[in-house]
Amino acid sequence: MHVRKTTARLVAAVVATLALGVSSAPIASPATAAPTTRLAAPDDEGGTPALRAQLETASKGWLDAKAALERSTKRQQELNTQLKTVESELTVRSGKVGEIAGVAYRTGRLGPMSALLNSSSPEGFLDRAAALETVATNEDRELRDLLRTRDEANRTRAELNKEIVEQRKQITVMAKRKQQAERALAVAAADKPAATSGGGSARGTSTSNAKAAPRNPDGSWPSESCSVNDPTPANGCITPRTHNALKQAQAAGYTRYVSCYRPSGSGEHPKGRACDFAAQKNGFGGDATGGDRTYGNNLAAYFIRNADRLGVLYVIWYRQIWLPSSGWKSYSGANGDPSSDHTNHVHLSMY
Repeated sequence: MHVRKTTARLVAAVVATLALGVSSAPIASPATAAPTTRLAAPDDEGGTPALRAQLETASKGWLDAKAALERSTKRQQELNTQLKTVESELTVRSGKVGEIAGVAYRTGRLGPMSALLNSSSPEGFLDRAAALETVATNEDRELRDLLRTRDEANRTRAELNKEIVEQRKQITVMAKRKQQAERALAVAAADKPAATSGGGSARGTSTSNAKAAPRNPDGSWPSESCSVNDPTPANGCITPRTHNALKQAQAAGYTRYVSCYRPSGSGEHPKGRACDFAAQKNGFGGDATGGDRTYGNNLAAYFIRNADRLGVLYVIWYRQIWLPSSGWKSYSGANGDPSSDHTNHVHLSMY
């Protein structure tokens, strides 16, 4: 009963934690955490190298903890099923041992002396001796089975308690990584005031599901190198996971200009783990408006909808950033131009 109550409380905590990253609608207000340090000068991607390093570390840490939490939750479910089976066996075996004890109490155990005294012939004695051996063997087997089943139940309960501890640990890690990302954004906001124009709504109309990128057997994301030729005009290389995200977006109808690899700058572009998707038909221009802005809204919503399938680290669009831990936040460390403000393209960073 204690395990079930503890599990229920943990499930509620898990749901509350994971719900933070569900919303696909950006918020207009910047993060409110008090900044503690200033970040370095911004680069051509907007924000700063230090900011993006913090966002990468925080989002990766959050996704790793989320995967570990999901593994632990699945293991807990398996152990609960196993425990129910073992407890049923324990009840049956306890009943059998109880029956043996009851018979022995009522009739007395068959021993060598009673077998000898109640035998009228040597053959009768041998028959009774064989019966004695059979009874003893059966009693011994039932008792050993009972002890084995009891030990198995105790081990299963201990493993369940370990999973509960593991889940508490991962929930704590997720909360800390969320705070790390939001603190970094708060520092960037203090370094440079937020732009006066609000972020674009990402309530897109695309509902297609992307083909999931491969994961490790335990559900974690495998480490990938920049090993696939970048099919965009940027040339260079990208990771297999980034290539999958690019192809899935294009298959969903987002076929406007894209640029992925970039040898200079900070963040994921030089690592082959980022792409910039132009909102306008003819490439990167001024601030996206009208149908172009709707295109960007829908594309950002597509990546957020499929974030868990694709391995999305974060999305930046129209002075807003979407984090798997926190949803939409103000991204106000940019330079005031359409490229660094991300008002002319959707930036996708991959795990």
